[in-house]
Amino acid sequence: MKKTVFEGIATALITPITENGIDYEAFGKLIDWQIEQGINALVVAGTTGEASTFSDDEHRDAIDFAVKHVNGRVPVIAGTGSNDTNYALDLTRCACRSGADAVLVVTPYYNKATQKGLIKMFTAIADESTVPVILYDVPSRTGMAIEPETVAVLAEHPNIVALKAASGNISKIAKTAQLCGDKIDIYSGNDDQIIPIMSLGGKGCISVLSNLLPKETVKMCETFFAGDVKAAAKMQLDFIPLVDALFSEVNPIPVKAAMAKMGFCEDYLRLPLTTMEDDHRAVLFEEMRKNGIKI
Repeated sequence: MKKTVFEGIATALITPITENGIDYEAFGKLIDWQIEQGINALVVAGTTGEASTFSDDEHRDAIDFAVKHVNGRVPVIAGTGSNDTNYALDLTRCACRSGADAVLVVTPYYNKATQKGLIKMFTAIADESTVPVILYDVPSRTGMAIEPETVAVLAEHPNIVALKAASGNISKIAKTAQLCGDKIDIYSGNDDQIIPIMSLGGKGCISVLSNLLPKETVKMCETFFAGDVKAAAKMQLDFIPLVDALFSEVNPIPVKAAMAKMGFCEDYLRLPLTTMEDDHRAVLFEEMRKNGIKI
């Protein structure tokens, strides 16, 4: 059986950015707080981290900084996907050299691929990587999905260990679990589906919500793992209004506004991302207050 990278919650970290670039002092403080709050793992340079607007140097430096700053306290998962497979390979090699515990590789965007192309791409990256590879299925972002049958083929690779399932399609996720069995771990990529996916055998979630509430999101998973499914389900449902507010505009616009309000960063995003609309912001802040977040 393949080694599980983490169980529970991995925060898909925001990246504190200013007009001058990545704010590494703020980034370090955020990482420390997440670990103090009991988070199970951290994802760096992913969608929520705004990696799509990073320069090449920034992408590599962000991964390297996070790995060094975490210093083995929790697993660090580096986002290394691209629509250019050669570039994804290069980023993956870089993350491996930096000491990342795993890499998260998204499907190619814009140029897309056939399912055959996905198999060849993910296999090429997994062959080169010296750390476990987590597939990332998010068709709303990339315009294409990893079909369950494709995941089943890729699950045979010894270095492809997990799937971040962010399609929102529970039926496809169930089919993937049925086809793959224990050959691949499944993580929810959607904060409103953590408990449903765990009920299908999922190991947890790569979460946006846990940027704000790491301790509470971890507790929801721990409650489920302890066998109190009813209580875990209630926690999941209670989080829905806040999750909806966090996705009322394209991620990471709302979570950046939330984290800025909590004092972890500036509310600064690079174009084409812009700061949150005032009406959405008011709803988000109200939901944060309802969840006991001091702002």
